[in-house]
Amino acid sequence: MMPSGQSKCLRVLGRVAGRGAAADIDSVVGPGGWWVMGAWKQTVAALVSTVGMVGCAGNVSEAEPVALREGVAELAAPNGRNLNGRNLNGRNLNTPELGQLLVSVDLVGARIAAEVVGAVRLEGSVFHGVASSGPVSGQAFLGARFTGNLDSGDTVELRVDGIEPGTGADADVWAYQVSYYDAADALWKPACAAADGSALGAIPIAGRWDYRQGVPGGGGKVDDAARFTFACEGAAIAKCVRFGYRPWGTTADGLSLAGHHQACTRMVRADFCGDGTSHTTDGQWVNLHDGVDVQTDTEAWLHEAEWDADGARCFTQTTRAAQAVSCPGQTQRTHCGKWAHFQAGTLIMSEVPPAQ
Repeated sequence: MMPSGQSKCLRVLGRVAGRGAAADIDSVVGPGGWWVMGAWKQTVAALVSTVGMVGCAGNVSEAEPVALREGVAELAAPNGRNLNGRNLNGRNLNTPELGQLLVSVDLVGARIAAEVVGAVRLEGSVFHGVASSGPVSGQAFLGARFTGNLDSGDTVELRVDGIEPGTGADADVWAYQVSYYDAADALWKPACAAADGSALGAIPIAGRWDYRQGVPGGGGKVDDAARFTFACEGAAIAKCVRFGYRPWGTTADGLSLAGHHQACTRMVRADFCGDGTSHTTDGQWVNLHDGVDVQTDTEAWLHEAEWDADGARCFTQTTRAAQAVSCPGQTQRTHCGKWAHFQAGTLIMSEVPPAQ
């Protein structure tokens, strides 16, 4: 996990669902300590890289209607630089003929041990609710089932198989192992999976995202009190939480970090025009910093862009884009990269390394 004031390197692992991008991973960051449903755990997935974050998927005989799988990016070693990725959250159904997205998860209707839990909500990334026995929270949601919403209007059932509480400065960032039922194999499988099929964690974040591309609002955060997002570790939404931009958090001065988090997702994906379209390829270096001391500038690199929740407020000719970027109808700020712009609406600035 990334302390405030430091940058973090990221690589994209495997084939990103719905984006077709691939690159290597350096080393995974994150402690083990998963709480796992022993009754469901019959096979333990491979260790993820060198740190040992363990995932599990149980063999279950009951049938479920839809198969879900995600290829995602994963966090790698700390220190100063970041490898970007095009994937917002990588939530694609494994069946090619469906090609659907898991666009949100319902809070209403969540079940623990077949009992519907009332008043389910997120406080940070920790679930709370009310069962017949009284209030429940935290580890009580081990084994909970939720209903996921697909972009087709169909639904899929999800299950919490493991919970990793946050620690230290990241005590409010809890990660969950989530599974789906693969009817073809009659097995529950990781909803967030590495290329080898091993489980990756997911951070639940209140609200949902607009996964459209090339349209106004695409890539944007949608405040929705009834739904949340399981953000897979390593994809843009979770990466930005690990950078220190918790959307539920605040700065020392009480400023909400929700806008910084959304600006970060735009930056990671090089969504310059703020329409959900990524203008980069996975695996390129980028450095980010802000004006609220969450991330400091650690590199003497070339300025790329200034970002807010709606995309790039301005960008230079030196970007991660393979081709020149044009955002019709948008007015670019002049003198892009001036520190004073943090006082005028810019939330994050990005830099790229000089050409070798």
